[in-house]
Amino acid sequence: MIRYTLSCENDHAFEGWFSSGADYDRQADLGLVTCPVCGSSSVGKQLMVPSVATGRKKDEARKLMMDQVHRQAVAKIREIVTTIRENSEDVGEKFPEEARKIHYGEADQRGLIGKATPEEARELIDEGIEIAALPTLPDDVN
Repeated sequence: MIRYTLSCENDHAFEGWFSSGADYDRQADLGLVTCPVCGSSSVGKQLMVPSVATGRKKDEARKLMMDQVHRQAVAKIREIVTTIRENSEDVGEKFPEEARKIHYGEADQRGLIGKATPEEARELIDEGIEIAALPTLPDDVN
């Protein structure tokens, strides 16, 4: 594992753990390396001092790497959910009814978000109506 000290265009410093230098380059090229503070994908490597990893350091490094991967995954999911919410009409409790109207051609195609009970969701799926639950993110419940 290689640990890089990284910083984003907003000068937020953080660490990233990668299996190799090529792995970092590949992830950075795909926009997968993002700042855990602001979500920016304009990230660069900083100068750092090499260290020798002992067994304990390797365990700590794995934990830090998993924490970083988790933060990056949550940031990407948050970005996707935000985009969906910004580009959809929130119809609240009328979601099943509105989804059916669109599916059966009684209303114009558009993105919808809203609420459905588990039973209502199963019924929509059984009717061939494509739906998906938006995840509740950690910050959504605080």
